[in-house]
Amino acid sequence: MTVVDAGPLTLAKAKLVAFAEGGVSVPTTVAIFEHPQHGVVLWDTGCNDAVADPDRAESYWGRGIKDAFGAHGFTRDHAIDRQLDRLGIQPNDVRYVIYSHLHLDHAGGMSYFPNALHVMQKDELRYALFPDAWTRPVYCQNDFKDIHKLNVLEIDGDLDLFGDGTFRLIKSPGHAPGMQVLLVTLAHRGRFMLGGDIAHQRDQFEALIPMPWDWSCAAMTSSRLKIKQLERSGIPLYLCHEPGEFAALPINGSHWD
Repeated sequence: MTVVDAGPLTLAKAKLVAFAEGGVSVPTTVAIFEHPQHGVVLWDTGCNDAVADPDRAESYWGRGIKDAFGAHGFTRDHAIDRQLDRLGIQPNDVRYVIYSHLHLDHAGGMSYFPNALHVMQKDELRYALFPDAWTRPVYCQNDFKDIHKLNVLEIDGDLDLFGDGTFRLIKSPGHAPGMQVLLVTLAHRGRFMLGGDIAHQRDQFEALIPMPWDWSCAAMTSSRLKIKQLERSGIPLYLCHEPGEFAALPINGSHWD
């Protein structure tokens, strides 16, 4: 496994952690695996390349959203297709794309992978296509323009994806109705969790503080308590947008196996 930053953001911390002060610069973690039997597997896809284009960003994400989420540091080379190319992986090589959820900084690369099986929670897909008014800005409908052409596996609840314990999906609703955490088991590294947006920052996770665009604070609290128990049991957790935890992962071609 290696990870890349497919969506650097610089914004007011209060947009990620309710009532927080100051600003923060965060990565958007995309993980790349090569399963010995099932080939290249992605965990999330980052932001779409259109966001890097001054002439297309507003029409793609919507008016003011690039400014609101501080995506001005996102370049064409951050998009996941370019990052994979640097690692010698082509879009058609990708066999599975697993989504923590379908917000615009996680599902932006969906259309890059027409031959993959796209794995997401059923609740998340249905909600993403017609979200509530206050969450609508974080579900970019342009990300889903090819959804009916893709091979989609909708799951409902937890799943051992390959039946071998390597990729176990844990449904963790709250931030989004179909939020899920990935529990990975690698032969040498052992077990760890990629948390997606179970929380955006470590202090937020520990104190159960919501994010302004959380779908349900009650569900978020229950899900975090569940993941906290797994972390207490000895399974490390890495949050998608926590800089220190991104830095602790193997980056840009260095790897865990």
